[in-house]
Amino acid sequence: MLQRSWTEQGQLTVFHLVQPVDGGVARVVTDLVRAQTNEGLRTVVACPPGGTLAAEAAAAGARVHTWRAVRAPGATLPGEVMSAAGLIRQSRPHVVHAHSAKAGLAGRLAVRGRVPTVFQPHAWSFEAVRGREAALALTWERYGSRWTARTLCVSESERRTGEAAGIAARWSVIRNGVDLRHFRPGGGESRAAARAALPLLSGLPAGTPLAVCVGRLCRQKGQDVLLRAWPRVAVPGARLVLVGDGPDRDRLTAQAPRGVLFAGAGRDVRPWLHAADVVVLPSRWEGMALAPLEAMASGRPVVLTDVSGAAESLPPGQEAHCLVPPEDPAALGAALTTLLGDPALRDLLGRAAQTHTRAARDVRKTAAAVSGLYRELLSTHRPLTRKRTER
Repeated sequence: MLQRSWTEQGQLTVFHLVQPVDGGVARVVTDLVRAQTNEGLRTVVACPPGGTLAAEAAAAGARVHTWRAVRAPGATLPGEVMSAAGLIRQSRPHVVHAHSAKAGLAGRLAVRGRVPTVFQPHAWSFEAVRGREAALALTWERYGSRWTARTLCVSESERRTGEAAGIAARWSVIRNGVDLRHFRPGGGESRAAARAALPLLSGLPAGTPLAVCVGRLCRQKGQDVLLRAWPRVAVPGARLVLVGDGPDRDRLTAQAPRGVLFAGAGRDVRPWLHAADVVVLPSRWEGMALAPLEAMASGRPVVLTDVSGAAESLPPGQEAHCLVPPEDPAALGAALTTLLGDPALRDLLGRAAQTHTRAARDVRKTAAAVSGLYRELLSTHRPLTRKRTER
């Protein structure tokens, strides 16, 4: 695998290896590609077919290759490693940026430190599984750090989780950002207009208290906990909308109490954010979720479980109203009751959240910091052959 000097070649080439093709990871990669292309970098994305990532990354300026990889490790892994290695050789990148656990596994096995490799977990794999699977995932993450020029976390709490688990890595923390030109505030008038424009909500009485949860319908996002919490919400006439799709949809639909609506997946979540009084994300684990940042940039208060990145997302002082323990339906129901029942408090928190997020979570700043990290690594890189433990 030929390593080149980007200063000699004149255009830095970044190879993004990605397994999830929908959801937050896909949005992060697309935003990075757009910003890096605008900056003059050459971007290459390799990802599985399906989902939104391939088309959106291409539209953002990337050269896109099909990398056939499934989410879980198994018998297909050797072929996935070989195909990733071939695509990387073909692209001759200066930096390989592997996103999420599966791409981090296959990409680091394919490159083995011969090209500066950034691994971005987007939440740790060992938090997503249990028992023997969790032990194996953690063992790999500890081992794989030897082939990682930098492990890039999206929150300090994500970094602390990895460090506490015994992963000896060179760490960088660059917090997630969102496109502030896309996610803009919506006031009272836009709330009414958004509800009128959404068929699922158009029949609701004016002023109906509305909580919205945006996320893939899966164990990580904790919608099952939210459904257990919803009967505890003591606000007459309140409604909850789950926006998204995923493997748990049928199970969640079967257990949903009264007042819960399912919107399915949509390409643009902004109307749902504008329609909401409160946006809720009851995750079991995260790195730093995008949906709350998008909601706060749009001027909506949020209720979050206290997982990695949640407290760092919030404006100072909002933890008492907006942060609850994970897996706690009673606390979640109480927080939603307070906010759905108090319009003045919602407006106060929403305005503060909007100001904070728009000042601190611009995706352009995030992308610029990532590009700066690449250049730092290229200025000092030598092929990695053993584990590095210094920070």
